[in-house]
Amino acid sequence: MTAGYHRYFAHKAFQTSRVFQFILALVGTWASQKGPLWWSGHHRYHHIHSDKYTDLHSPKNGIFQSHVGWVFESRSDHVDPKFTKDWVKYPELVWIDKYAHVSFALYLVGLFALGSLISHFYPSLETSGLAFVFWGGILSTVLLYHTTFNVNSICHIFGSKDYETSDNSCNNWFIALITFGEGWHNNHHKFAYSVRNNLKVWQIDITYIILCVLRKFRIVWDFKQPKKTI
Repeated sequence: MTAGYHRYFAHKAFQTSRVFQFILALVGTWASQKGPLWWSGHHRYHHIHSDKYTDLHSPKNGIFQSHVGWVFESRSDHVDPKFTKDWVKYPELVWIDKYAHVSFALYLVGLFALGSLISHFYPSLETSGLAFVFWGGILSTVLLYHTTFNVNSICHIFGSKDYETSDNSCNNWFIALITFGEGWHNNHHKFAYSVRNNLKVWQIDITYIILCVLRKFRIVWDFKQPKKTI
C-alpha cells in the first residue's frame, strides 16, 4: 500500500514498468482498500483540501470521522475523474479498479487453498485453510485498515511539525514505525512528490528502503525527492 497505492499511484514519486505497475495495483487490492484509481483519486483530493471542512477525513470533523467514519459516507464512493485522468489510459488499471472486490475475494480463496494444501501435506503444522484466511486475510486486513486510518487521524493531531504547511499534518515516530514510514506525515505534506518521507538521518522509512532495494534490481527508477535532505 505505502509504495504502490500511495507513493506511486497517488504521487508518482518514482517510475516503473507497465508490468510492475499492474503488479502494484493487483497486490494493492488484496488490502481491501478498493482499487488504485479510487485510492489515488481520494488521496489527491485530500492533499488539495487537507484539514478543510471539505476534507473527508480531517479531525476538524471529529476524530472518529477522520479515523473511520468517512468510509461509511456515500460521498466517499465517488472520485472526481480529473484526479485520475493520468491512469485511465491504462485499461488494465481501469479493469482492476472496477473489480478490486473480486480480486480480494480471489485472494481469500487462494489463502484458503494454500492453507488446505499445507494442512494436507504437512498435518504436523496443525494449520488449515480457515486459519490462513483468518490470519492472512481478515486480521491482517483489519490491522492494515487501522494503521492507514491512524495516519489520517493521529498524524493530523499528535506529533511534531518540522515544516510550515497549510494543514495540521504532524510527524509521529510511532505511527511511522508501524506504517513503514508514513507517519512522517508533516514531511510528506511539505514534499508530497517525494519518494522518501524520512528527511532527517534518524527518521526510519522502511518503504523507502524497500524501494531502494528494488531500484538496485532496476525494477523502479527516477526517484523524486527534495534537493536537500535535512
